[in-house]
Amino acid sequence: MDIAQARTFLEIASTGSFVAAAGRLNVTQTAVSARVRALELSLGRQLFIRNKSGARLTPAGERFLRAATDLVQIWDHAQRQIGLPPGRRDIAVAAAELSLWNPILADWLAWMKANAPDIALRAEVDTPSRLLERVANGSLDVAVLYNPPTQGGDLVVELLAEEKLVLVSTRPTSRDTLGGDFVYVDWGPAFERSFRAAFPQLANQAVFVSHGPLALLHLLETGGSGYFRLSVVEPYLETRQLHAVPDAPAFGHSMHLVYSRRGETSLIERVREGFLAASVRHQPLAPPARRRLR
Repeated sequence: MDIAQARTFLEIASTGSFVAAAGRLNVTQTAVSARVRALELSLGRQLFIRNKSGARLTPAGERFLRAATDLVQIWDHAQRQIGLPPGRRDIAVAAAELSLWNPILADWLAWMKANAPDIALRAEVDTPSRLLERVANGSLDVAVLYNPPTQGGDLVVELLAEEKLVLVSTRPTSRDTLGGDFVYVDWGPAFERSFRAAFPQLANQAVFVSHGPLALLHLLETGGSGYFRLSVVEPYLETRQLHAVPDAPAFGHSMHLVYSRRGETSLIERVREGFLAASVRHQPLAPPARRRLR
């Protein structure tokens, strides 16, 4: 068995589809099928049951899942160790979801460069679901994201910073006079539930944006109102380019650090220290609270 076979197995297990796995791995579906056949022959067991809806693990496949994850994690770690740039003793791989790369990931890079010069750095941006998968399979040391998951055996979720989403407008207004220029920003399902309960009259908006920075740029250029992170809009409130909407509720939108208990402890702690330091610059930290996902 080779690592490509293990990676292919994990992608199919994650997506439930040979076609989707081929897309993620940037190979043909024929190549994916050939790798699975070779893997099943070497193990002497069938790992997937294929049907019209995709593919699901057999009992043997379920048992092989942890072993495949361990194999890929060990291989990735070995590659990072062998491929170290000159003068570096380790490589830290961190990522954030799209709305969080600026400022937290950028400031983490600056802190690590100044305070951990012996560690090579890799910073990436990806979707929350993909970040969690990569932390679980060991190809990512730490991820920063909103809305942490509710399940995940070896994953640790740590509160990094308490943020608030506040309602602002380009002109002085009240919550009762919000209208057609409202911009709805997709801050996730928890925000959506709270928002719909507080503003049933704004259930259907003409402008829907999935990325906070893009929505803010649109608001500043064309006018209107919307919910944004307080740490981001504070400078605009000070210059009165934006105005806080009186009596409008603020919604919690906390930032979390996610890593695996099976990761390298000393490296994780150094990366964690960098993110804690970076978050201090932009919002007050709540006391660190680690919890194992159950």
